[in-house]
This record gives sequence, structure tokens and C-alpha cells, in this order.
Amino acid sequence: MTDDFKPRLGRLGDRGRGGTSRYSKQVRQAAARLGRKAGKARFTGAGLGRGGASARALEMRGQRLPGFRMRRVIVKTHVSRAPRGGGGGALKAHLGYIQRDGVERDGSGGELYTREGLEPKAEEFLERCDGDRHQFRIIVSAEDGARLGDLKETTRALMAQMESDLGTRLDWLAVDHHNTGHPHTHIVIRGKDEDGRDLVIAPDYIRQGLASRAQDIVTERLGLRRDLEIAQALQREVTQDRFTGLDRGILAEASETSIRITEGRGARGRFDEALRRARLRHLEGLGLAVPAGKDQWTLKPGWDASLKALGQRGDILKALAAKKKDHSLNQSLRRFEPGEQEQEVLLGSVLASVPDDELRDRRSLVVEDFQGTRWIVDIGLREPGTIPPDGAIVEVSARTPKPREMDASILKIAERSGGVYADALHLDADPAATRAWRQGHVRRLEALRQAGIVERVSDGVWQVPQDFARRAADYDVARTGRLEVRVRSWLPLAEQARHAGLTWLDMEGPGVPGDRLVKVRQARLAFLQEKGWLESGEREAGEPLRDRLRVMELRRASSMLASSTGRAAVELVPGDRFDGRFEKAMDLGQGRVAVVGNAKEFALVPWRPEMERHRGRDMAFKRTAAGVSWTIGIERGLER
Repeated sequence: MTDDFKPRLGRLGDRGRGGTSRYSKQVRQAAARLGRKAGKARFTGAGLGRGGASARALEMRGQRLPGFRMRRVIVKTHVSRAPRGGGGGALKAHLGYIQRDGVERDGSGGELYTREGLEPKAEEFLERCDGDRHQFRIIVSAEDGARLGDLKETTRALMAQMESDLGTRLDWLAVDHHNTGHPHTHIVIRGKDEDGRDLVIAPDYIRQGLASRAQDIVTERLGLRRDLEIAQALQREVTQDRFTGLDRGILAEASETSIRITEGRGARGRFDEALRRARLRHLEGLGLAVPAGKDQWTLKPGWDASLKALGQRGDILKALAAKKKDHSLNQSLRRFEPGEQEQEVLLGSVLASVPDDELRDRRSLVVEDFQGTRWIVDIGLREPGTIPPDGAIVEVSARTPKPREMDASILKIAERSGGVYADALHLDADPAATRAWRQGHVRRLEALRQAGIVERVSDGVWQVPQDFARRAADYDVARTGRLEVRVRSWLPLAEQARHAGLTWLDMEGPGVPGDRLVKVRQARLAFLQEKGWLESGEREAGEPLRDRLRVMELRRASSMLASSTGRAAVELVPGDRFDGRFEKAMDLGQGRVAVVGNAKEFALVPWRPEMERHRGRDMAFKRTAAGVSWTIGIERGLER
């Protein structure tokens, strides 16, 4: 967009409905004049940021040594932007993940470390990051990482070189992972330089410069790759169930879905030919390639994506085996894909949560249904604190794209305003809309702009496409995962048998099939009869007993919390309002509750996933006949 405009506000006295209408008209007129002009290159920002000169110098110096003899190092980076109200929780969760998922060489848990001589403390790092607009997440994985021994020395050398290239001291933490067969290091860098300014790193340095530095350091430590090492590395790629360098060469030479293997010249050419033929035979065994005559192969459409999915599955299996110390979990593990199989709904218990995309904190669950089948469930990106714990009972089904109320509001305003949205247009269309409600629309549009769904044509003005509602709903599904996971019980099945309170077993009754449930259900009935809460011969808990168990459990939880904190418990009745800080969540047999309290009192209220992004903040709760509603702080929620 080459024609910019700035809305010109009226004088200070130009207020009220009339002033807003005049300004809205100006916005619509200016937006209508905006149009695309071809020919001007799009600004990419490639020349901005620290490290740009170093990246260009590394590119211009050429390869000091033969490239194929350099040690191979993969460096993945992600700039994690901190959303309003949720950045601190996301970073805390990420540090928790990489420590929990991390395993040292001796099998102990992941250990945080930083530069030599400093003792890293996660809480202090989080405090320093509070208010930062972004952080940098990096994964460094050397092909010969196992030969490096302790990865800390290599990581510290890389970070020292990075500081030299960027010209500033960096605030960073790292954790080593030795649990997947490919040792690698997770690094988190604070988004501020040593002067407290936003740390901006040149894209070229992130894409290429850092990997080049890592390659230099590992090659210096291990020496150049010898012919035998190169040959062995290529031989290993032949039988790997993942996308490899050999596959990259096949993909480059293939004509759509067909490839012809030519006879190699010389010793190296014949070796490469043998590798490709062997690789294609392995792909044939995987059902991804079929011989089509002499030297000719037909590749299954999407074969490369299938290999990448296989590699991802393999990584999940390795992480699962390391976490549970049980390699039998890998047996007969299937991926749950509603629509591609007869089973549309999966009900079972969580065996583990494992990383799917470690940079972006996307996770997968391993779920065992009540018939004993184990499944991989892609749960996508979840708010910190919402991932079901091991043992939880979950119900998984396909997620249906649903437009948000906010998206419908944006589209309605855009349709009456020539396809554009602006705050003034919103106020003109809905004078009763609060400032907080309108600001929520702006944040939503900014997130959708980054996803390429809307375009910001000027400061505070967005171009909204006609298919906005569908694309926004699809964006939510892609971000949070195609599967919807509903937690039916936060309490493990084994603990429910003798739990003195309402449980999922009581609410579901005998209707849920499954061999695993029979013995647990019998033990539950025996416990209820032992306590005198259920008559002999009764086969399920009726509504009066369920109400009694529910109240009994809540009162016991409140009593224990009151005793441990010295505060009074408040039981909310319709019409009551309670202000306090969301302190933590408690998992009860009847479900998860949120603990909200102040200096003297606390209350237990129903927990909802969207509350987690506001953990630690002041909230206002109101009990009505329909349930409990809440807002953030005082007049700062998205309530209208």
C-alpha cells in the first residue's frame, strides 16, 4: 500500500454523536480512496536489526573449508511475541516445558544454565522479561552432538560469538535434551539488549548467520568430517522414517511424482546412485514409491509430507519412551484422525503430554481408550495451565470452526463501511460499546493481520475481506488444533474409586463401555456402600447422592484451604459479587475450580480455560442463577 493517510481529528470541542459521525464519514471516504499500486517493492526489514553486517560478512567470505566436510548443525529459531495479558504465562510455560521435557546424559531432569560463573534462576529471568514485547527461542542440534559430550561448553561458545556479532550482552537461559537420540539444546534469549532497548536481530543472521557460527564451532571441536563419516551419515539416511537429505535431492530432481535414476559417473557418482536406489526401495516399503520400469519410480502424491509426519511421530515416540521409561508404550500407537477412520469420538485417559513443536509449545497427548488402544492426539497450541495432566479422562472429537462474536461484530461494521473497520466506525455503529470491548476488536484484528487475513491500510484502519468470518474461524482451528479436547475428569481413574466426593464415575454411570472400567466401577460402588451413601443392590448414584457428594467435596476443599491460609471461605449465592486475585486451580473429583482470594477471604469458583491467561491478576466474579460470570480487574474485561 503506497498511499497513506492520517485521519484529521476535529477541534477538542468537537465531541458527541455528531463529531463521531463526521469523523466516521471521513474514515470511510479516505478508506475508499485507498488502492493498491503495483511496482513498488514490499518493505521486508531485511536490512534492519543487529547482526546484519555479520551475516553479510559470513556470506561474502565464502566457505573457508569444503562445505561437505563441515559438521552439520541444524538451528531453528522462533520469535515469540508476548500478547497482552498472556506473555508472562506463555514464557513461564515454555521454560517449564523445556525443563520438564529435558533429560541430562545421566537421565536426570533438564538443568537450566547460562554463561559461566552465573547461577540461573527461572523466576528472576521471568521477572526481568516482564513487559518485554518478545523473546527469541532457539534449538541447536548438531548431527554429531553425542560426540560433543557436555553441550554446555559448546552452547556458551555459541552465545559468546552471538554477543560479539550482535554487539551487545545477551540475557539467556539454556537446557540440554538427551532424550530423543539426537542431543540438542534449547536457548531462550530475552528480547532486550544490555541498554534495555528492544533487541532486534537481522533476519539474515537468524536464518543463516547463527547456523554458520554453530557449524564453525562444532567443526573446530570435532574436526572436519572424514570420508568414512560422510559415507556412514548418508547410509543412515537410507532407512530413516523421516524426511532426509537424500529425499531433498530426490524432490529436487523429480518431475511432479516421477523420478528417473541416472547412472552415476565415477566412484562418487556410483555411490550416490546406489544411495538413491536404496532410499527409493525403502520408500517403496513405506508405501510411498512404486517401481515404474527400469530406473523409473512413481512417487505417491504428498510423499514428502508423509515422511515429515512419520518423523514427527518418531520424535513423539522417543520423547514418550524417555518420559515414561517404558518402551512398550510405542507399540500399536495410532494417530487419532476423525473423518479418516470409523471412530469419530475418542474417550480415554491421558498417558502423557509430549512436545510436538518445541519452539512454539505445540503439544500432543498420548491417550489410551478404555478398550486398551493407544492414540496420538494433536492438541495444538494451548494456553498455559490448560493441558490435561497425566491420568485425566478426556473426550476428543473434531473441532468445528465457529465464528467468534467479536468477528461477527467486525464483519458487520465492515459491511456497512465499505469493507473497512476502524474504532470510530465501531463507536458510530454501536455507541454503547465500551472502550475495552472495542480494544478487544483491535487486538483481534492485529492478530489476524499477522496471519494475512486482514490488511492494516493505515493507523487504526483495517481492510476486511468478504470471507473474513470463515478465514478467521479457520485461523482459530489451525492455531489451537483441529481436535477439540474436553476434560471429563481431572482426577485419574484409579483415584476415583475411593474418592470422598463426586467423580466422573458417579456422573457417567454404567453407560460408558470398556473393559478397564468394569473393575473400577465395581470398586466405586463398593466404596459408596461401605460409607453408607448407597444402598446394597443399587448400581448407580442418583441425583440426591450426587448433589450431596458435590457439596461435601467443595466444603472439605474450602475447609482445608482456610486452615492452611488462615483466611475465611466465602460461598457465593445468586446475587453475590466477589473481587480477588486468581491464585491457582484445584483439581477436584467433580471438576477443576479456581481459587480466587484477597487478604482476608477466598472463594472457589468454576474454572474455565480462558481464565488461565489471567492467572495472578485481579478479577471480579458475580454469581447469578445461570452460573458465575467474571471480568478482569475493574471495568477492564471484554464485557459489553
